[in-house]
Amino acid sequence: MGNVGLLFVGAVLFINGLLLLGKVDAKAGAVFNLFIGALQVLTPTYLIFTAGDDPMKILAASGIYLFGFTYLYVGIGLLTGLDSTGVGYYSLFVAIAALGYAFVNFRLFGDQAFGVIWLYWAFLWFLFFLLLGLKMDALREYTGWVTAIQGWVTGVIPAGLLLSGYWKHPTEIAIALAVFGVVVFAALWPLTRSSRQPAPASAGPPA
Repeated sequence: MGNVGLLFVGAVLFINGLLLLGKVDAKAGAVFNLFIGALQVLTPTYLIFTAGDDPMKILAASGIYLFGFTYLYVGIGLLTGLDSTGVGYYSLFVAIAALGYAFVNFRLFGDQAFGVIWLYWAFLWFLFFLLLGLKMDALREYTGWVTAIQGWVTGVIPAGLLLSGYWKHPTEIAIALAVFGVVVFAALWPLTRSSRQPAPASAGPPA
């Protein structure tokens, strides 16, 4: 069930990336965020209730709430015109918590691949904090591209491999993900430089 939810996390990240890039209408994106937010709250609730008091299963499911509440918050905010500061500072909380879940995956679960994926999410939610919480709008294009790419790399592709039984060699996958993330997100920075340049001052009227 969690793998199905991961598939749609990829979908909503892709949509939100396009929203940040100005390719998707805000209200249309809001509705999809509400759908996935509800799914990402119901899924861990079901997993926890059926975990049989297994603390490791409960721990694994608990992190899903971080994202479910994000999408619900974003969806409601877009529909009602709320200021984004609250989502931004909640994203800082998620980014810090994601570092903890990365540690848990590396050390307790022995899942190197998802340890790296949690680091991806920590980086992305920190960008959301900068963009929405600190209003660093110059990062919008960069954040949009990172969000859309992460939708596929951390959501759709892993979910597809897990659901089809092709998720094998997790250590090699972790290395590939780490290299991909560093190379691609570093390369995006200069490619989006023009969007971070201040607009030239308009010329005044002739004397």
